[in-house]
Amino acid sequence: MKNLLILSFSILLIYVTDVISQTKKPKPRNAPETRVRVDRLFVVIDERLAVIREKPSLYATPIQRMRRGRLITLSGDIKQDEHGVRFYRVQLSRLQGWVQVEALASIQSKVDEKRLARLIQGSSGFDKIERTAIFLKHYINSDLRPAVLLLFGDLVEEVAASLSKDANRRLDEKEMQASDAPIESFYLSYSGLDRYRRLGITFLFNKKTKTYHYDGQSWKELLQRFPNTNEAKEAKKRLENLQSKMQ
Repeated sequence: MKNLLILSFSILLIYVTDVISQTKKPKPRNAPETRVRVDRLFVVIDERLAVIREKPSLYATPIQRMRRGRLITLSGDIKQDEHGVRFYRVQLSRLQGWVQVEALASIQSKVDEKRLARLIQGSSGFDKIERTAIFLKHYINSDLRPAVLLLFGDLVEEVAASLSKDANRRLDEKEMQASDAPIESFYLSYSGLDRYRRLGITFLFNKKTKTYHYDGQSWKELLQRFPNTNEAKEAKKRLENLQSKMQ
């Protein structure tokens, strides 16, 4: 709850102090196509809406659904259907179509950055962790980064406790002892960790307590990049607590 309040306050503060204007630069007629313009790179943040359609309409034939976290290139402007729903024209490999605006976030837009932060607040479970990871991957210099870094570490450490219970319930002690492999290798190869590892998350394992713990990378970044923030003070406490847990 404390971290959500920090994140909410950060969003509100930026809304009050910043005036953001977004402009689109015209594409030169003879510009080479070997590079994708950064201002046209978007990331999927809401897979529930991320359906590529033949036309800019919710009633148009769906072509393909995109996964959350996928990068996609805009190939045209925004169009609005008769119901006021807005669509981007997008390019996905050789596939072109229309995607609802709210499914995507520009990696260069402060407005979309804050929209993703609000979506994180409204999410739960793995969805919340994955959207937080997307934020940290694409918004490197965000003013919200300290709050999101602290939140991310707390979310992962919280899920580590749940994963510990699941692994201890599913991994059979007798079967593990019958193998020549070290006990920790079974825990660190546990399939429940897979989707978190795909996000770049590393879990430590305490052999004595048979529990997982977050390795604290987001807290370490907080201390390195934002040492004078309130979030860094909290991160230091988290790392000290982690050290005691791993002893």
